[in-house]
Amino acid sequence: MHGDGMYADGTQGGRQGRGGRGRRGAAVLALILGLVGFAVSATEVAIQLLPRQFTAAQQRQIEAWEVIGRWQTMPAGQIFPATISYPLSPKALPDAAPLNLEALRVSIAPQESDCAKAVTSAAAGAVLRRNGCEAVLRATYVDATRSYVMTVGVAVLPTDAAATSADSRLSQPRLAAARDFGGGGGRLAPGVLVVRFGVAAARLYDYSRQIARSFTAGPYIVMYAVGYADSRPRVPVSQDSYSEAEMTSMAAGVAHSVADKLAARPAPPHCPGAPGC
Repeated sequence: MHGDGMYADGTQGGRQGRGGRGRRGAAVLALILGLVGFAVSATEVAIQLLPRQFTAAQQRQIEAWEVIGRWQTMPAGQIFPATISYPLSPKALPDAAPLNLEALRVSIAPQESDCAKAVTSAAAGAVLRRNGCEAVLRATYVDATRSYVMTVGVAVLPTDAAATSADSRLSQPRLAAARDFGGGGGRLAPGVLVVRFGVAAARLYDYSRQIARSFTAGPYIVMYAVGYADSRPRVPVSQDSYSEAEMTSMAAGVAHSVADKLAARPAPPHCPGAPGC
């Protein structure tokens, strides 16, 4: 090797050799960094293209939104179907085989946005109003023999908690003042005001409450009132165990059928997978 940094065969040595290795190292490092950047970018793109994943809290919120909106999105004929099957209580016929009967829808009342006008007392209406009641939906049903007639009502509250709070207050005895006509309705729990008609069927279906109940289903309070539909003497149904069992079976069966439709848990929410979902 000569003093000027050249080998005898004319090749350059020393610093230039080291510089070549440095350039190769820098190129390799740049390639590695480029590959890492590409992988990160590809991962981000893949995440954008994959279906969005909701947290458990988000899923519950979305499901709650769907349930509370059903009273507006579901047709009235689905909330209150033309016929509803219900089992007859064993108390009615203790020695008979289980029997399913049908309730027939008579009419669907106009939606009542003033909730106080659809319940049996001003005090009950105030309870609904304080808890944010938005509307009350009502329909009338009779049993297949047209011996019993009932009104089922749905009070729409903003949340499950509001519905529970209102329903607990509706059970207070002091709220039992009646707006029903006759029948001693004031001794019954407050609840839905029976639907009356101004048509030919009005006389047949103008009835006094014999049994009244309410329960919650998600953000809804489902109420029912049931009584005799025929011209039998207006005596308390509690004096007729068979009628009480059959009347209760019909009213509870219809009410729970309506509740199940409105408050059914929806399918878990999912995103279709498009970018920006």
